[in-house]
Amino acid sequence: MSFFHAYDIRGTTADGLNAAFAERLGRAAFDVYHPKRVLVGRDMRSSSPELEQALIKGLTDHGVDVVRIGLCSTPLFNVAMGMAGGKCDLGIMVTASHNPGQYNGFKFADGSVYPIGLGSGLEKIEQRFLSEEAFTPSVSKGSVSDDDSNLARYLDLITSFVSPSDIAAMKIAIDAGNGMAGFVLPSLMERLPQVDAVPMYWDMDGTFPNHEANPIKTETLSALSHTVREQGCMIGVAYDGDCDRIGFVDEEGSPIPGDLMEVVLARVLLRQHPGALILRDLRSSWVVEEEILAAGGKTEMTRVGHSFIKRQLRESGALFAGELSMHYYHQSLWGVESGDLTLLLLLKELSDSGKKLSELWRPLQKYAYSGEVNSQVSDTAKALESVRAAYASSASSIVEIDGIRMEFGVGADGSKNEHSWWFSVRASNTEPLVRLIVEAVDPKVMEVKRDELLKVIKAVA
Repeated sequence: MSFFHAYDIRGTTADGLNAAFAERLGRAAFDVYHPKRVLVGRDMRSSSPELEQALIKGLTDHGVDVVRIGLCSTPLFNVAMGMAGGKCDLGIMVTASHNPGQYNGFKFADGSVYPIGLGSGLEKIEQRFLSEEAFTPSVSKGSVSDDDSNLARYLDLITSFVSPSDIAAMKIAIDAGNGMAGFVLPSLMERLPQVDAVPMYWDMDGTFPNHEANPIKTETLSALSHTVREQGCMIGVAYDGDCDRIGFVDEEGSPIPGDLMEVVLARVLLRQHPGALILRDLRSSWVVEEEILAAGGKTEMTRVGHSFIKRQLRESGALFAGELSMHYYHQSLWGVESGDLTLLLLLKELSDSGKKLSELWRPLQKYAYSGEVNSQVSDTAKALESVRAAYASSASSIVEIDGIRMEFGVGADGSKNEHSWWFSVRASNTEPLVRLIVEAVDPKVMEVKRDELLKVIKAVA
């Protein structure tokens, strides 16, 4: 079993992701990157301290100096790397994000806070990890220094972009999901005394006893939605396990799709930075492009996955990017995600507009959207080729930056009619699944085309 995935390393202790694995990983990372100083952080999982200790041993045995920042969210870790200003030439975060409690893993970033995944260096670490060539430790060991100043510095930075004084008094419910948001939120809320925060599951517990910390799954939001309605809150907020994704429900307890929330946030940022470039994930509704342009911004489509989006954000000079999976990327934070800054932007918008959250997002539901439908197939490449063969000849446009995205009945100027629709099909990075999304002007067209496409895909199963 390989623990090395597209964007990070994840697995269970029972399957071998243990202290011995972590120590060897530290040695392999050294042999590939030869770093002089490495920043190491960890989440609250019960296995994280042991993995952190073993990882550090693997590094320091090769003469690497380690800056240990201890408990941290992934955004806090990334910002710590950014604020190090290149003094740490590698960063490793011990976390399995939103995965269940028996999992753990590692995320890597280089000195410029660029994520290291398969295709950008993680494959080299995997090759060295699996190699039978012996490791040669250094004669002199590296040092370990502890730095517990990063939470305060992180909060100083994000509140420099959205001043707490710009946020009105309001009542909100926040579900930390027993994850790392519970480490950040108490200090963040101290800076917002006018906000009456109803805490839900702020105690850090790597077994996730209440629900999976994954806001993209609407079933994980039921307790939050109930609390919002029962307590009369203006909004409900849900973090994932390592705090790099954030989801919202409105004052009625209705979950808000990640792409539509991007529009709400983009409008705020475009008022501050007129004409800026905003990136949108290729699975996003038509309305995302339409509204960004209407707000005076520019927009480009991106493929799915944080490492690809961060690269495009940097190369294009984009101000902001959003992903259907509720990752929101901020140029002001080295292009990385921060659920906390995203929350502050939304609170400011609610304060400035005087509107309910439902009034900001519900008008954006202009089209019939299927959501992501997964199909298990024996050959994902063959399934995608079958879809291409069936639909390419009649498509208005075809985009192949990630799987296949085709539009139908759309004019060169973007005009649409009652027959216009589009679909996206992609292969999963980790499972034998094909992921399908269909959107149409007319709900009946969406349903017919969705079912039609599923038949084509499942014929390969």
